[in-house]
Amino acid sequence: MGVLVDRRGDVTHVMVGDARGIAMPDWGRIRAGRGRLRGFRCILSHVGDEPLTRDNETDLAALRLDAMVAIGTDPDGLPARAYVAALRPQNCDGSGIEHLDPLPPAQIDFDFRDWIRAREEELARQDRTRKVGDGERAILVSVTTGRRPLDFEAQLAELRELARSAGVDVVEVVTQHRPAVDRKFLMGSGRLQDLVIRAFQFDVDLVIFDQNLTATQARNLSERLELRVIDRTQLILDIFAQHAKTRDGKLQVELAQLKYLMPRLAQRADVSLSRLAGGIGGRGPGETKLEVDRRRVRERVARLERELGKLRGQRESRRKRRARRDVPVLSIVGYTNAGKSTLLRALTRTDVHVEDKMFATLDPTSRRLRFPREREVVITDTVGFIRDLPPDLVAAFRATLEELDDADLLLHVVDAASDDFERRIEAVRGVLAEIGLGDAPELLVFNQIDRLPPGVGEAIASRHGGVAISAVTRAGLPELIDRAEDLLFEESVPAARRLDAAGQGAPR
Repeated sequence: MGVLVDRRGDVTHVMVGDARGIAMPDWGRIRAGRGRLRGFRCILSHVGDEPLTRDNETDLAALRLDAMVAIGTDPDGLPARAYVAALRPQNCDGSGIEHLDPLPPAQIDFDFRDWIRAREEELARQDRTRKVGDGERAILVSVTTGRRPLDFEAQLAELRELARSAGVDVVEVVTQHRPAVDRKFLMGSGRLQDLVIRAFQFDVDLVIFDQNLTATQARNLSERLELRVIDRTQLILDIFAQHAKTRDGKLQVELAQLKYLMPRLAQRADVSLSRLAGGIGGRGPGETKLEVDRRRVRERVARLERELGKLRGQRESRRKRRARRDVPVLSIVGYTNAGKSTLLRALTRTDVHVEDKMFATLDPTSRRLRFPREREVVITDTVGFIRDLPPDLVAAFRATLEELDDADLLLHVVDAASDDFERRIEAVRGVLAEIGLGDAPELLVFNQIDRLPPGVGEAIASRHGGVAISAVTRAGLPELIDRAEDLLFEESVPAARRLDAAGQGAPR
């Protein structure tokens, strides 16, 4: 049995369970205020003289109770020792739960109200140490099945970088390897209990999963953690929403977000009651909130698709004008944050937005570039790719990616300093194949060789038939210009004229 006691000493709830435990009352999504506790202590009985269980500690942290007290029983069924645990600010060993020395109930002698008031003041002081304007704090979670990927650590590092690009402060990473995912929570119950406690210890605002969550899993995890829970796809969508500047980009991001939301509306049974039947074969007195939400989303999706269709027509007109002038097109593609915009700036000496964040560039940027022998090309920077790019995102940005259709040559920029650059090359080629550009002419450009020991970048590029450059220091740009001109015009350029080739550009 168990009871909940408020700070006046009144019993507010009585729970009856079995030998395995008791079920706490359902308080919904009402959370205690930041730095404050719930105002209830739970006192329960254990079969035998047993300490608090992991489930007890999880309930203590998840519900932010004042204290959890387990009273054991001796062989005669009489009270044995009382085990008391309470929350505390995270200390040097990372623990956020304090256990008092077990004592017989009659020997516990202190003023609980003064004790818990002092404990809340400690928690409030911890909260005040968070600087005003700090970003949201998050725990990253990755659950793998089967054989763990060889690039598992690289995937975690990428998720951390995505979180940083979204302005999130990562305070902890939790991983689990299972034979199969849990259909309800994705992760196992024991690891989930540990996650609940860690979320309290680190005072986080949200939990980010590397794997895509079903609507049911996201809802169950959010209710269990009493925190916002998002997956990798939603994180990427949030980054796109932050970085979208032009009308084109904003429309495409909104369309992708709505398509992501659509299947999840059907899971929101808590906000929609079943229709009331009325009349013969009638559909009841009206639409539920769920039906209204879904209808509005469908209408908005249709409107966005129409507007994007108009923008697609405008882009097509611009491409036709370029084709009539017979100007070759170079398109810069590559993994996100590989240095594509920095390369465009270095080649054309123009002001292009550059930022050390993933997906800093969403909208295509075109500039003119003059080759030796007074030849001109149009060079275009496009949105970066990433592994497992959400299909709805690819579909929404199809209008932008259509700029690649007319490319005479793709400059595939690769971060040569990345430990998993080969996997990133394959990820980019996979997206290109998905949009029908798998056979497009390609030149691999291994960027950021300034971050490698001398000669290493050149050896990597030689092994893959590419060009080694540093867009920051401009090393290797003359060779890049030479190789690109050879591929575009199928003739060599005298070496004496290469050195002045890079940088003779002007905005379109």
